[in-house]
Amino acid sequence: EVQLVESGGGLVQAGGSLRLSCAASGFTFDNYAIVWFRQAPGKEREGVACIADNDGSTYYKDSVKDRFAINIDNSKKTVYLQMNTLKREDTAVYYCAAIWWDGPIVVCPTGMDYWGKGTLVTVSS
Repeated sequence: EVQLVESGGGLVQAGGSLRLSCAASGFTFDNYAIVWFRQAPGKEREGVACIADNDGSTYYKDSVKDRFAINIDNSKKTVYLQMNTLKREDTAVYYCAAIWWDGPIVVCPTGMDYWGKGTLVTVSS
């Protein structure tokens, strides 16, 4: 059974850091792109960071650029999202998702093949 399981969410003060993890089972990240989405209360889900396993290309939404970093550890079948200098507006449920992808990342893809169930990040002032 294919699964993506997120962890690492929690409550953090503004300016702090968190590292989210997305662990895969039932498949490997070979020829997949992984996207971290988030959905804040009352807002649409948005892709904030993504990475292509085949060439390591990445894309970040402007609002998180220079604060968030995505990377893959294939030995652990885990994708990480390091989030620094967190702001209240980063409060959301964060989801990881995977899609079959054999090219470079230009923008974060949509129409994902697999989804995790999410992890809540709350940033307090």
